[in-house]
Amino acid sequence: MADRQATLERAEAFRREVRDFCDNELPEALKRKVADGQLLEKEDFVSHLKALGKRGWVAGHWPKEFGGCGWTPLERFIFEEESQLRGAPWLIPTAINYVAPVIINFGDDAQKKRFLPPILAGTEWWTQGYSEPGAGSDLAALKTKAVLTGDKYIVNGQKIWTSNAHWADWMFALVRTDDSGRKQQGISFLLIDMKTPGITVRPILTIDGHHHVNEVFLDNVEVPAENLVGEEGQGWSYGKFLLGEERLVVADTGMSKRQMLRIRKMLDSGMAWRSDMVEAARRRLAELELRLHGLRTICMEAALRGHPTPTEGSMIKIRASEIQQSIAELTVEVLGGASAAYHPDNAIGPRGRSPIGPSNATGLTTEYLHGRAKTIFGGSNEIQRNIISKAELGL
Repeated sequence: MADRQATLERAEAFRREVRDFCDNELPEALKRKVADGQLLEKEDFVSHLKALGKRGWVAGHWPKEFGGCGWTPLERFIFEEESQLRGAPWLIPTAINYVAPVIINFGDDAQKKRFLPPILAGTEWWTQGYSEPGAGSDLAALKTKAVLTGDKYIVNGQKIWTSNAHWADWMFALVRTDDSGRKQQGISFLLIDMKTPGITVRPILTIDGHHHVNEVFLDNVEVPAENLVGEEGQGWSYGKFLLGEERLVVADTGMSKRQMLRIRKMLDSGMAWRSDMVEAARRRLAELELRLHGLRTICMEAALRGHPTPTEGSMIKIRASEIQQSIAELTVEVLGGASAAYHPDNAIGPRGRSPIGPSNATGLTTEYLHGRAKTIFGGSNEIQRNIISKAELGL
């Protein structure tokens, strides 16, 4: 009990450090765009990384030998939560949280030396090549093929829903190197230079009218064999490791709390579209706060132990995404007609603007529209429920 109390006290001291950073070192213009729900450009994320770099916090959860701080899972959770609460943008996880831990744990020394420093410096950007037109929730059905020819792989196939591929210098991809066994076997983990001939990136506009994701075509793309991470055929295991690394991060408890405080402020300041729905909105907000408290408890306990179990990870993903969507739904209901007067161009720029209602109405509606995907990406909630029912109920 004494050790637990000491751990919590150290954690709260670290939380105060993060709070101080956000209040005094995070660019005000960036915090304003986040508060208004404005579309963040690559330059916004770069400015965030530069601010974090001054404290050595770009990848605080990495081991110290690779430039991190060696944060505990609890410290990492507190950093994510307090940063989001205080107005920091989402720290794009593709490089820092996804591919880098795979390279650290399964890559060779040459890969660590080549790829980790530019990730830490924010000079190389990554995208994730997982989903395919016929392999989304059933990722093991992927068909993108990599054939070893001499000292290189020849890659052919298509990836879809590749976030920020239009910004990316590199893609880490799951590819099929063997068709002979179970579909989970024969999958390998490749690092692909996006400047390689044969790669075509086409934009996909999502329901909010913006360009977040893409489809990527690979036609006879040559990838050096040295860009294979770990062993051939072990990509499925590395992919599961990657998804396990993100479960506490995707809880988004700080973001949810910040957005609920925003709703409360809207209700208190008379910004609701209809006065007769205020009390009902307050009751729904109170229910969401209770659900968030339960989610935080699960996350804190898991972080104190080290990591969530697979079942807890699925529970966190389901609850977090559903809370986020419920918050966004309540927000647009409070905005009413101001939310209906939506045009995606009004969510671009340093400050929110809307033809009617509060100036941030368009940005908050963008959050609602884009957030419809939260129950899908990172493993759909239906798949997460299957994992829970199999692990806990034996179904």
